[in-house]
Amino acid sequence: MSERNYDEKEEKEEEKEEKEGKSWDEKYRRDPLSAIVWAVILIWVGVALLADNLGFLAGLWPLDAWDLVFIGAGVLVILEAVIRLLLPEYRQPVTGSLIFGVILLAIGLGDLMAWGTIWPVALIIIGASLVLRNLTSRR
Repeated sequence: MSERNYDEKEEKEEEKEEKEGKSWDEKYRRDPLSAIVWAVILIWVGVALLADNLGFLAGLWPLDAWDLVFIGAGVLVILEAVIRLLLPEYRQPVTGSLIFGVILLAIGLGDLMAWGTIWPVALIIIGASLVLRNLTSRR
């Protein structure tokens, strides 16, 4: 009896998912871009930390490994947003991704430039992207 109740519950959940739209698995098959970007970010973090631990970054860069991690992650997130804007099959809202990418870049560049310079520039970039989005969406 309990197995039958479990099957009925499972059936109802599947029907609910079908009514709500695609399941998560189907969405990732249709739009793998986010999963790929986050996988590349993890690879980038591993490469940057490994290079630092092996001494490859010593003296070559004015930045440490964590700065490179944040800069790389910011660039990748912004690149994902640009791809989403350029390719219609991956088009989704990108404002949050752009803001997140700019914040990651600002954190990464914090040791290279003064914080008093980075955050105002980051705010200008975020504001400009919001203005451009509103101007282009009204076409």
